[in-house]
Amino acid sequence: MGILDKHKLIERNATLLMVLSLLVVTIGGIVQITPLFYLENTIEKVDGMRPYTPLELAGREIFVREGCYGCHSQMIRPMRDEVERYGHYSLAAESMYDHPFQWGSKRTGPDLARVGGRYSDEWHVDHFTYAKGVVPESVMPPYGFLADRVIDGHYIQDLVSTHQMVGVPYSDEMVESALADFTAQADPNGDYAGLEERYGEDAFGTPVNVRNFDGQPALTEMDALIAFMQVLGTMVDFSTFTPVANR
Repeated sequence: MGILDKHKLIERNATLLMVLSLLVVTIGGIVQITPLFYLENTIEKVDGMRPYTPLELAGREIFVREGCYGCHSQMIRPMRDEVERYGHYSLAAESMYDHPFQWGSKRTGPDLARVGGRYSDEWHVDHFTYAKGVVPESVMPPYGFLADRVIDGHYIQDLVSTHQMVGVPYSDEMVESALADFTAQADPNGDYAGLEERYGEDAFGTPVNVRNFDGQPALTEMDALIAFMQVLGTMVDFSTFTPVANR
């Protein structure tokens, strides 16, 4: 019996095909999964990474709610064209506190993994209000209504606590101070010393962004979303980063 005849026998016998398929999948799964049990951490630790502040976390929730991930990915692939356009390729550690992660698979707009600090807060306000005003070829719908939505953060402690439950290293103090930190980050005239003490500095020695992000008196969803935008890609100093494989 030739190889083709044996293949035909397998295709015509549903039970045999199922058993052999299960065997192949099982072997493949064991080969991929078993090594993970012998690793202390599947994600390479990187200096500078920290959990999102409560305001940044709230902004991320708005980003997900509005479906921004449908057009904007947050993952730079290690290919020359992407690295030259967006910056250093994304590291797994940069998404280690994301639930769910926002890698994405489609880009109607640019990747946002390194957007933090690239544009001013005013630019972001104008862009969210009417994208074509700053990027004529943009097809992004207007999100100016975010500036009219005041948020008081009554849910923010629950949000931070939930992320703590799924493994994000928020301390009990961070959870208890979530509301105070939430309001302090958007109030440069307030007391934000506790916020900076809890969340520290990034890899560049820059403290947490504290300012009125949208320029309005009230704390709005626009403030939260811009705070999230301005932190993306700013936690890792790639000028000093050396992959484990090269150390």
